[in-house]
Amino acid sequence: MPDADVNGNSILVEDVGKRYGAKRVLDGLDLAVRRGTVHAVLGPNGAGKTTAVRIMTTLLRPDAGRVLVAGHDVQREAGEVRRRIGLLGQHAAVDEELGGRQNLEMFGRLHHLGARRAGERADELLARFGLADTGRKAVGKYSGGMRRRLDLAASLITDPEVLFLDEPTTGLDPRGRAEVWGAVRSLVGGGTTVLLTTQYLEEADQLADRISLIDGGRVAAEGTADGLKATVGSDRIEVVVRDPSQLADTVRVLGLPGVTVDRDRRLLSAPVTDRMGVLVDVVRELSAAGIEAEDIAVRRPTLDEVFLSLTEGGPVGDGESLAESDRGERGVAV
Repeated sequence: MPDADVNGNSILVEDVGKRYGAKRVLDGLDLAVRRGTVHAVLGPNGAGKTTAVRIMTTLLRPDAGRVLVAGHDVQREAGEVRRRIGLLGQHAAVDEELGGRQNLEMFGRLHHLGARRAGERADELLARFGLADTGRKAVGKYSGGMRRRLDLAASLITDPEVLFLDEPTTGLDPRGRAEVWGAVRSLVGGGTTVLLTTQYLEEADQLADRISLIDGGRVAAEGTADGLKATVGSDRIEVVVRDPSQLADTVRVLGLPGVTVDRDRRLLSAPVTDRMGVLVDVVRELSAAGIEAEDIAVRRPTLDEVFLSLTEGGPVGDGESLAESDRGERGVAV
C-alpha cells in the first residue's frame, strides 16, 4: 500500500476487522481522511466508531486489515504514530487544582519538551485558545467551554499532525460548544487533520468537510453534509398560510409540482431545486394574490433524516469513551 501522505491522506483504513468474542464489531472498514480537513464519523450504538478510533490511535490492535496514520502503520510503527497524533477524549484530562498554564507545562514536561520549551509552548497555546489572561487561574474555576479549550490545548502540546476528538462538546452549553467549534476551525486552518466522533449531528454539519456514517462495522455512506442530505430528498419550500381557507388558492397560485398540503397545520410543501429563486417567486406571487403567509421557508433535509434512513435508527453515541479503552481489550464490545 502506498504511503498515506503520498495520496494526500493523513489517515487510511483498509478492510479492517475486529471481533470481541463472537461479536464482529468492525467488518471490513474502509476510511480515507484527507490531510488538513475535518472528517466526522457518525453511527448508532455498537456501530464500531470508538473501536475504530482506538485502532487508529494504537490503543487496540485490529484482527485484520491495515491502518496508516500520518504515513505510518499503526501496528508496525506505533511509536511513530503516537509522536504524530493528539487525542482528546470525552472526559477532562486536566488537573482542576492547578492553573491553566501549570497544566500545560506539566503536559509538556511529560512529553519531554524540557522546562523552558514546555513553558513557551504553554504560553503559545494559552494565547491561541484565548486563555492567556486565565493562565494562573485554577482550572476548577473555569467555565465548561474554557475547560474544554484547555483540554484541546493540552492535546496539542506536541503540535500533532493528526488530532482525534472523541465527542469533544458532550455536556457543554451552546456557548461552550461554539467556543470549541471555533478552536477546531482554527486548528484546521493551520493545517491540522481532525477526525471527529460526535453524538451531535449538528456538530458534524457545522465542522466536517466529509462525514462517514458507520453501521454494522463498515461505512454505510460517506460524503459531504450536503451530499448526504441529497440522498434522502431534495430541498422543499414550506408555506404556512394565516387563513386555512386559502390553502387551495395558494396551491393554484404557486403552481408548484409535487405539492403536499397539511390542513391542520395550514402548511403547503413542495420540492424545489432553485432555493433562492423559488423563495423570491413565492413571496412575490403570494403578495400579488393577496394571500397572507405566517411563514415561508426553504427547508433542506437534515443529517438526522440521513442517519435514520441509512441506519437501523439507534442512538448516535457509542455509549463509551476512549478513556475506557482498556475495557475493549477485555472483551467489552462497543
